[in-house]
Amino acid sequence: MIELRHGDWRLILRPEVGGAIGALTRDGVDILRRMLDGSTNVLEAACFPLTPYANRIAGGAFAFEGQEVALPVQPAFAPHALHGDGWLSVWTVEARDETSATLVYRHAPDAWPWAYEARQTFGLTNAGLSVALSMTNMWDTPMPAGLGLHPYFPVTDKTRLRFDATQVWGGGVDEVPTTLLPVAEVYDWSWGPRVAEAPFVDHAYVGDGAAVLAEPGRTTTVTASANACWRHIFVPGGDFCCIEPVTHRPDAARAPADEASGWTVLAPGETLSMSMDVTVQG
Repeated sequence: MIELRHGDWRLILRPEVGGAIGALTRDGVDILRRMLDGSTNVLEAACFPLTPYANRIAGGAFAFEGQEVALPVQPAFAPHALHGDGWLSVWTVEARDETSATLVYRHAPDAWPWAYEARQTFGLTNAGLSVALSMTNMWDTPMPAGLGLHPYFPVTDKTRLRFDATQVWGGGVDEVPTTLLPVAEVYDWSWGPRVAEAPFVDHAYVGDGAAVLAEPGRTTTVTASANACWRHIFVPGGDFCCIEPVTHRPDAARAPADEASGWTVLAPGETLSMSMDVTVQG
């Protein structure tokens, strides 16, 4: 466990649990959902990295440049592969000081048959938290790639969520969307509805603007780099919601070759990067 501080801000990192964030607080108030003390379950974390892909790959299998790739499937998410392997791995501390830290994960070829190096850099400022995530192809052939971050935000019956989107991925079965739909066919967040009154949502929205969580007397703003222009929203009901900036749409590994799905191909030595900022006012 690593603790960073800057003014009223405090950040707990858990490199041994998927390179996750354990807590983010400002003046003692949880800005991200706090991980329980002693927990080693990354699904209870405040935020974790998604690499070398985000969201689901249908059936845990895809083809790339004539190679068939079969990925492990966790029983809880069967029959699909979910979120890659970075979140399930131990990360190492590359550098740290009082307000920042860099964690690294080095992947050796296995079911994901390419070597890569992933890096997260965390920094606290007066405004809040910045996270930069990258992955570099360390193999001698091209490698497909995608990135994302999976923060959990606490919500109450007064929390409102607002952001603009042009379309949303929906349709399909078994939680793998297949069709771009008008936002209203899933749920429209542009008017800032109460999260507690929303239906179940587990969808990727298209649009790269800021997302704003508003509480009485406080607003939390989530922004991301321009290439993370898919925003996966997870509202299961209960005391949290997820606002996940990702660089590609769900099941992008199986998208048609002519689709602008965000699925990236990295040449040997090439790097894909993204970033997320969480800031608070009030």
